[in-house]
Amino acid sequence: MPKTASEVLKDLKKKSYSPLYLLHGEEPYYLDKVSGYIEEHAIPSSDRSFNQFVFFGKDLTIPALLSHAKRFPMMAERQLVLVKEAQGLQGIEQKEMQTALENYAKNPLASTILVLVFKTNADERKTWVKSIDKAGVMMGSKKLYDNKIPDWILEYCHENGLKISRKAIEMLCENVGNDLKRLASEIDKIMLNLRADEEINAQVVEKFVGISKEYNYFEFQKALINKDIFRANQIVNFFSANPKDNPLAPIVILLYNFFSKVLVAHATSDKSERNLAIVLGVNPFFTKDYALAARNYNLAKVVQIMADIKKLDLKSKGVEAGSLTDGEALREMTFRTLH
Repeated sequence: MPKTASEVLKDLKKKSYSPLYLLHGEEPYYLDKVSGYIEEHAIPSSDRSFNQFVFFGKDLTIPALLSHAKRFPMMAERQLVLVKEAQGLQGIEQKEMQTALENYAKNPLASTILVLVFKTNADERKTWVKSIDKAGVMMGSKKLYDNKIPDWILEYCHENGLKISRKAIEMLCENVGNDLKRLASEIDKIMLNLRADEEINAQVVEKFVGISKEYNYFEFQKALINKDIFRANQIVNFFSANPKDNPLAPIVILLYNFFSKVLVAHATSDKSERNLAIVLGVNPFFTKDYALAARNYNLAKVVQIMADIKKLDLKSKGVEAGSLTDGEALREMTFRTLH
């Protein structure tokens, strides 16, 4: 039965190793975390020269892989055979090669730890995949939905003994996105610079994540939500003066994602925080912003804004660009949004 990353890591930290691991999915953070732990801890450093083998799938055939897996460790208790990006294994799509993997899974060598890391979703209906699941450990790593990212940040901070404010979570979500590896890296960087018992707040994120304190995408969206004309134009002018650091494409994505949800909020009769969170598929942290935007922009206005975002998107891709610069196009759209 497939396990979660936390379950697998819990067993590994107890030094409970399986002879077979199939780690697969589209979220590389957990794949790297689990395979990295095995690579770092499964074999003592003194035994690694002759008993630890790390390959990339594209460089390896199935017969060669199984030859390594079937050899006995040299003057050690066990050996590790780790295959990164195993979806590229030569012959992995061939029936006879899958049968060879299945046969090995039925009788794996107890002194070998064979780890296959697929950076794609493995087909769990395949017989060879089921055989590995039965004889060893299978772990799936799914991409988190955007509405789960705030909870992930909160949990990651708690695991590391850190306190974090709601605004800091919002800023990390908006400015780093849903890349768990980068989020973990940014939080780790903050952690190294915090004083004992210091909370991660907005000022800390601004300082250590490299977000402009006054002029960033998060503040721009906030100005639009609040219909703060002066502030929104301040930020647009800054973006226009610094186009390399503030490209148009991410702004378009930010605005589209936000106002498309405001459109859904308008069509929702029950605008309570709890219901909006469910309908919009967002964390309850953010429902107040959508509710406020729905109050500040009526349905007709939101429809117009969405049309303007479409034009801005075409402009960012060089379609129907005309003579306007990116900054001028954003300034025009901002004016139409706020008036």
